[in-house]
Parts: sequence; C-alpha cells; structure tokens
Amino acid sequence: MNSVNFFEVLKRASSGPIVSEKEFNILVFKKLKEVVKEYDIKFDGETPVPFDDSLADDVFKAALDFYADVGTYCMDTERIIKFTEDEIKEGLKNAPHKAFFGEGKEAKTFIPRKPESKETPWCHVGAGIAVSSEEIHSKLVEGYASIPEADSISVPALAFIEGVSIREPPIEFYGALKMLASAKEALRRAGRPGLPILNLVSTAASQIAGIAASAAQFGLTSSNGWLVPTYPELKIGNNELCKIAYLLSWGANIGAEYSPLIGGYSGGPEGTAVVFVANCIQGILVLKSTYQLAWITNVIDRCSTTKDAIWALAVSGQAISRNISFPVIQFHYQAAGPATKMLLYEVAAGMIEIVASGQAIETAHPARAVEIDYVTPLEMKFSVEIAHAAAGMKRTMANEIVKELLEKYENNIKNAPKGKKYQECFDLKTGKPTEEYLRIYNEVKKELKDIGIPFE
Repeated sequence: MNSVNFFEVLKRASSGPIVSEKEFNILVFKKLKEVVKEYDIKFDGETPVPFDDSLADDVFKAALDFYADVGTYCMDTERIIKFTEDEIKEGLKNAPHKAFFGEGKEAKTFIPRKPESKETPWCHVGAGIAVSSEEIHSKLVEGYASIPEADSISVPALAFIEGVSIREPPIEFYGALKMLASAKEALRRAGRPGLPILNLVSTAASQIAGIAASAAQFGLTSSNGWLVPTYPELKIGNNELCKIAYLLSWGANIGAEYSPLIGGYSGGPEGTAVVFVANCIQGILVLKSTYQLAWITNVIDRCSTTKDAIWALAVSGQAISRNISFPVIQFHYQAAGPATKMLLYEVAAGMIEIVASGQAIETAHPARAVEIDYVTPLEMKFSVEIAHAAAGMKRTMANEIVKELLEKYENNIKNAPKGKKYQECFDLKTGKPTEEYLRIYNEVKKELKDIGIPFE
C-alpha cells in the first residue's frame, strides 16, 4: 500500500468530517483521557528522566490509537483530516529516516539517535528570539556559527526595521530580506557560508511573507530548512498547507514545528507526552516533514524546565526514538535570562534529558524566549558542551543529575531572574563576553563537573 500523498491530504482537508473547533477540542480531551487510562501512563516526579522502555513504548502505542481516532483539524475548512491505522503505520514506515542539510564543507546528514546512544547529537545552535537591531543580529549569527560543534543554526528574528515595528506581512517581507542578508554576511565572516539555517523564515511570522522571501532571487537554497507551525492541539490552517505545497514543489526541507501545552487541552504531563508523539506522527503524515523542531510548555510557569515538562519531553522523545526513528530536534524554554547561574542550571538539565532520551538538541532559549535581546552565544556554547558531554550517558545517571539540578532552580521558576541583554553581556565591537558572564559560566561548569558531568 502506498502512503497517503499530500494532494490526498488536501482533499481530506476539504472533504473530511465537519465539526466545530470546540467539538474537536472536546474530542481531543476525551480520547486523550481514555488512552492515558487504558495504557496506565503515570507521571513520576521522582523520575524526571524515565528509564523504563515499556513506558516509552506504551506512550507510542497510546499516541497511535489517539491519532487514528482524532486526526488533524483544519481550522479554515472546519474538517478533520483522518487516517486509518494502516495508513498511519504505512506512513511511518516510509517516512524519511534521515535528513540532508547544508552545502560545501558544511553539508551533513542528520541521522536519528537512540536513548543512551554514544553518538554525539545533532547540535542545532541559536534561537529565533527577537533582537532590536541588525548589528546585534549579525553579531549573534557570527557567534553561533563560530561554535565548532554547530551542525545547523536558528537565526534571530528582527523586531524592527528602520525603527518600525515588524508586525504585519508587508513589513515582515522587508524585514525578512534584511534578516537574510545579515545572516548570510555573518556566516561568511565566520567562514561557514554553507551552514544550514533551519528556522526559515524568522522575522516573517505570516506564511505569505515567508514564501515571498524564499523565492530563489533572494539567495536561499533548498538545502536549508523551513518551519511550518501547527497549533495546539493537532490543528493546522490553509496558510500552512499552502506553504507546505510550495516547499514540496521545490523539494525543500520542511520542519514541522509544534509545542503541546501542559495545562491545555492535553491536560497533565501524561496526556501531553502522548500528544507530543501524535504531533510527530502528524508532522510526517500531514506536513510531509523531513525534520521536526518541538518543545513542551507548562502554561502556568510559561517555560519548559519544570519537572513535569522535562518528564513529558523525555518520555515522548524516547517513544519516538525507539519506535519511529525520525530526525527530531527538541529544546526547552528556560525561565531565567542570560548572565545568571539559574539559566545555566536549566540549560544543563534540559540538554542532559534530551541527549539521554535519544534526541537531537536545539540550544538555550533564555528568559522564556519573549524578551527582546535577551540571548547570547555563550549559553549556546554551554549548551553544546553539555550535549556532547551527555552522549552515551545512561538514563539512570541522567535522572540523578537532572534531579540535583532541579533542586538548584525549581523553587525559583515563578520569580526567575530576567538576566541581561546581549549588549550588557557582550562587547558589541569585539563580540566577546564580559568578564562577569565568563566568571558565571566557569563557576557553573566547575559545579557541574563536580556532580558528574564528564566534560572533555
């Protein structure tokens, strides 16, 4: 049997069962409760990094049953895009089990890992956090590309162009062109012009501006990666489907982007872990993605480094790496900002959880990723150092280290320190960190070495 192709997906988006969005939300909530109960999936706060393979496999089976029941909701047509269980299994079997990115000496193959693998993870460096000027944008991209372990990068989004806030599609288009020119020049300065960008097109939040800025005359090649967002839980719109059609026709890499919410329609960490895996299946069947970029957010604390979010990301990552083998990059939103010890504790806990669970990493997202200019290359360098040190680490050991790190920051999440802006942590002329931030970085690295993280 052939997998369901994208044109068939579009036909189902206009001919599938018709329901209101409210009815779909209720269906998700109800079916999720049923599969969590049926497979006896339970959150254990004493084991933020689970090491029970049967738990991971049960989460995968629950996600398979759940997605076959609910499907994907198209918000514009108010119809459900549904797949049979056989179609889902066929789609997963025929999914691309590796991805190809970059050009020249930066061309690489992204191969999925397994839990506790000794292979170093794919390191996706940077974040799409907004910055206030082209100067800071350029310095950040050069800093990210100068990290030798970087396999790919996310470039920041520009918040302003000539003092005008970038909020609407026409301005987004011009902002995206400025952003691309800045990124390309910074990559050349770093000596890595072929390094792939996998968060295209940051600065263009609307799909129409993203498609326009991706036209060949603006210099992008299909060896980069374009993110297509879906919405909690298991929803997509016609604009996103249109972007997918454009990218598939070009042969470009599509990255499914999603973030299930603890405290939303997926309920607690157990349901959120199941929905995370269902999103991965959706990304393969509906979005025809070649890679995925995903995280989990606790809606109360507005970050991903709470104990329940770490557990949900760990168990869903293990479920995917053991049963699907697909290129997935996971990351966390940290509560604290740059130049604080708390940020580095949160980063370390997240990187260790992801790597031990068998996934690839994206680096730090400080200050809940919502503050303009609150991001620097130093926490990105710290992220990849932790990720490489954690390769081959047993999940039992990862669990003990993450528990110790949680004790250092968990009680401060609600009142986390905001930290400092790039221009307060780095010299704008030299692109070097301040002595204060370097001291914090060195002190935390020593602490982490003392609790068992094997830095090279």
